Amino acid sequence: MTGIKQILVIAVVMAAFVALVAPLSAVAEVRLPTLFTRSMVLQREAEIPVWGWAAAGEKVVVTLADKSVETVAGEDGAWSVKLAAMPAGGPHTLTVAGSNTIVVEDVLIGEVWLASGQSNMNMPIDWGVFGPAGSAELKQGLAEADLPNFRMFLVDRAIAGQPADDVRGSWVVCKGNNILKWSAVGYFFGRELHGELGVPVGIIKSAVGGTPVESWMNRNALIEAVPELATSIEQWDRNVANFSEEAYQQELKAWQEKAAKAAADGKPAPRKPVRATENAWRPNCLYNGMISPLSPYAIRGVIWYQGESNAHAAERYRTTFPMMIKSWRAEWGQGDVPFLFVQLANFREQAAEPVESKWAELREAQTSTLNLPNTAMAVTIDIGEANDIHPKNKRDVGLRLALAAKKLAYGKDIVYSGPMLKSSSVEGGKVRLTFNHVGGGLVARSGALKGFALAGADGVFHWAEATIDGAAVIVQSDKVASPTALRYAWADNPECNLYNAEGLPASPFRIEKLQARPAAE
Repeated sequence: MTGIKQILVIAVVMAAFVALVAPLSAVAEVRLPTLFTRSMVLQREAEIPVWGWAAAGEKVVVTLADKSVETVAGEDGAWSVKLAAMPAGGPHTLTVAGSNTIVVEDVLIGEVWLASGQSNMNMPIDWGVFGPAGSAELKQGLAEADLPNFRMFLVDRAIAGQPADDVRGSWVVCKGNNILKWSAVGYFFGRELHGELGVPVGIIKSAVGGTPVESWMNRNALIEAVPELATSIEQWDRNVANFSEEAYQQELKAWQEKAAKAAADGKPAPRKPVRATENAWRPNCLYNGMISPLSPYAIRGVIWYQGESNAHAAERYRTTFPMMIKSWRAEWGQGDVPFLFVQLANFREQAAEPVESKWAELREAQTSTLNLPNTAMAVTIDIGEANDIHPKNKRDVGLRLALAAKKLAYGKDIVYSGPMLKSSSVEGGKVRLTFNHVGGGLVARSGALKGFALAGADGVFHWAEATIDGAAVIVQSDKVASPTALRYAWADNPECNLYNAEGLPASPFRIEKLQARPAAE
């Protein structure tokens, strides 16, 4: 063998060896989840979980603000530690050292909230929340967004059949154009807390438009909540396993032809087919890809805006939504952290007469979730838009959620909710209603009370007159002599105006079986 041939053989052997060893050395390197990157915010005054991966048996040292904790990676390469609680402050440096060293700079300690749900939580600032592109309102809003200690982590959309180890995303500092893709609700919520508390605030936004609650639940919780869904989940698994790109392309081509014909005929296009592997309606898929990997990152609580995609099955939502909250709390292991959610806003055209409403039923299901401890609901029945399922007023949504946070998470002595039905009684042909969260008193905004309807034994509802009587509301109708049922703001887009003096609207409600007041003893 000539010298040149020997050199070539050695080169080939060395290249093969490097190719074989390189993946092993990459796996052996200490790694952190994507959450642990520059400009991160960690939860103050609580143990700080830090976790990652390394070579099996490798010693890992985690240091934050000159305090160190060490551990050894398990057989699967996973490791985790808990750092002692720290007060608000920073910036600090987080260092993780093993066979290699990771240095994460500009780490703040403050308040961390998870913001999740569907499109109204995902809706970014640049959807016209401040104003149209190029408008003075938008320029002013961005100019005021100069808060270096306020950050948001934007989780990329991810669908997974099994719980993932990590997410894709990045921490973004609140500065001008940086916030254009931020959740608008998360922005106004976090900005209010940042100003009120005077500490750093971090929002982890993990939301996807047009998704049902089932997508955000882990498999066990969903089957426990609705056992009959087990068959559906198994069918989804089969659809994904048997997915054919060729068949999908044929389906897509057929859809394109139908969509073109619909457009030519002036009709709406049929629903576009979605790859089974990319369908966000698959049960568990968003929990697997976008929630499970975030745990156990320490948080103060959760804000949630979702429900539009479940309005067709409100009765089931009464079970699934509370079960989702319970399962998330169990996942994080931080006890009953505050869970604050938004009730569906008013939407679609107003009805001239009392009507049935799927959206009203979903709002009722949301209200029933308040039976869980440490929950609160921001009522938005007055700030929606008839022609837009994504109303632009996200400022008031964020501020109402922040009111609830101030009360539940931070112990502020404030009125954080609008009036909520407490009791009812029939007195002759009238109904007396009392409320919780009256605050400074009940108020009829812009004229006489509207939105109340009564029905008698025939079950037909008629609009009713309502007046405020101290801390109560008296409801009556000359068309219903003996009322048996009552509704308030029961429509997709009701005309209603009961508030408390603090300017918070009453939640919609219904009473299906009114009871007469017991005779005095």
